[in-house]
Amino acid sequence: MDTEAVRSFVRAAELGQLQRAADELGVTQQAVSKRIASLERELDVRLFTRTARGVELTLDGQAFLPHARNIIAGVDRAITAIKPGSRALRIDVLGLRSAQAVVLHDYWRSHPEIDLDVVTLRVNDPRVAVAAVQAGDVDASFRSVTDPATLPRDVQMIHAFDSPLELLVGPRHPLASARTLTPSQLRRHRIWVPGIAPRSEWAEFYDQLATDFDLRIDAAGPNFGNEVLLDILADSADVATLVGSRDRYVWPANHDLRRIPIVNPTLAYPLSLILRRENPHPGLRAITDHLGRLSPPPTPTWRPSWATTPRHSGEDLDRTRR
Repeated sequence: MDTEAVRSFVRAAELGQLQRAADELGVTQQAVSKRIASLERELDVRLFTRTARGVELTLDGQAFLPHARNIIAGVDRAITAIKPGSRALRIDVLGLRSAQAVVLHDYWRSHPEIDLDVVTLRVNDPRVAVAAVQAGDVDASFRSVTDPATLPRDVQMIHAFDSPLELLVGPRHPLASARTLTPSQLRRHRIWVPGIAPRSEWAEFYDQLATDFDLRIDAAGPNFGNEVLLDILADSADVATLVGSRDRYVWPANHDLRRIPIVNPTLAYPLSLILRRENPHPGLRAITDHLGRLSPPPTPTWRPSWATTPRHSGEDLDRTRR
């Protein structure tokens, strides 16, 4: 059934004149007449009788009107549910303790009026996240595709922010007393990052990091979660791991874990934002402006070769609208 024909019928019935209905709908009176005639043929009934003043509902028209109103209300609700700007801004993050979630939470605390829905797709392959953005399941995703040439034409990836890495160790580790560390000081120490997923962006990040700085990054064993990892670090004299400076970790006070910044160069994990090129959610502009104002990592900085280029606030979204 042609919902625009139903809409024309409802407005003509409520206003009593085809011309007034046409004016309100932004079409010609002839278009409204054709729509209603088509609807009458489809229903095989007459919905109006013509009068000197306009139109009046027949008995069949009176019976159909409340159902027609429900049809139009349902269509309008459906459109509103998916129309950018009329629903919550949905953004995918890697985890609710990740730097992306922390940054979004900081922004929301300053702008509590924003209707924000933070979700975790729980997928390792960034191509799945790209497909979710393309399908409109989420408005944006904090993921990186290390080969941007593989992105669909209707999807873009922009630089979000860089997350400096820190070494996380227990009190018995030989580096536990350091205030800062250089990458060369990490050599020969076991850096345990369990459960690195194949084809994930972080797998490529750690591969290049280990190669460039001759680091011993161990991905052996399944990932049983942060709590288990923190327990192991607290008891170990030789195991360390890498965390982002904005990542949120909480452990018992008796663990006495230490987060040690890595400098000269700072090891920066590049975080990107994947979003649609055309008609992005209006709320994304304020988010990307906020990300563009975050402090860059201390220089000198190492970033992997596939990292997206840092940008000025809002410039990428401006480009999509030109």
